[in-house]
Amino acid sequence: MADNLEYRILGDDMQMVEIELEPAEGVRAEAGAMLYMEEGVEMHTGVGGLFGGIKRVFTGENFFITTFMNEAKIRRRAGFAAPYPGKIIALDLKQMGGSFYCQKESFLCAARGIDIGIAFAKKIGVGLFGGEGFILQKLTGDGFAFIHAGGGVIAKTLTAGESIRLDTGCLVAFAPSVKYDIQFVGGFHNVLFGGEGVFLAKLTGPGQIFLQTLPFARLADRILAAGGKLNNTEK
Repeated sequence: MADNLEYRILGDDMQMVEIELEPAEGVRAEAGAMLYMEEGVEMHTGVGGLFGGIKRVFTGENFFITTFMNEAKIRRRAGFAAPYPGKIIALDLKQMGGSFYCQKESFLCAARGIDIGIAFAKKIGVGLFGGEGFILQKLTGDGFAFIHAGGGVIAKTLTAGESIRLDTGCLVAFAPSVKYDIQFVGGFHNVLFGGEGVFLAKLTGPGQIFLQTLPFARLADRILAAGGKLNNTEK
């Protein structure tokens, strides 16, 4: 059973989540995510078992994971920040049926007791052309988990049979009940000049999904392109 955390999300475009810990409560976080911790909160870094460490590496996370335990006799706080501009999403897994899928590298932190595992896309097309690959993170438990997304966040709830198509990198997280597939854009001019890639993700309900307006890969590409132009100008 996961610890019952109280939290608040602070900031606008560069967000952090502040978590209040009762005595003996803990929060698990990706290595490097911690912003601050009050006196009495102690770090315990480990792999959570060899297989657990290997699973995290497959999903793009660090081999090690740190648990921040409140070893004081009063409430203490710890803060965790996203690694790039965007929003933090709080997932109440107990209210979401006990599990949720998210793209690799999106995990930020979670209540102690939440399992951070892996799941494989069932169709080879998703694995080959899904943008973020066929390995997803699977968060399981009955407490809060926090993930981050680039830019703004759009939450949608798809009804049974309802579908939506999107850029593969814009998908952040989705319920296990949602069907995830890849669809060819089609059309000669669309493929060559559309600028949206050759494949789109197709999500079919029922279930909740979260989208991001600025995937990190897109942001990185723009920064690299601008850097190249700047270097050419200086020459």
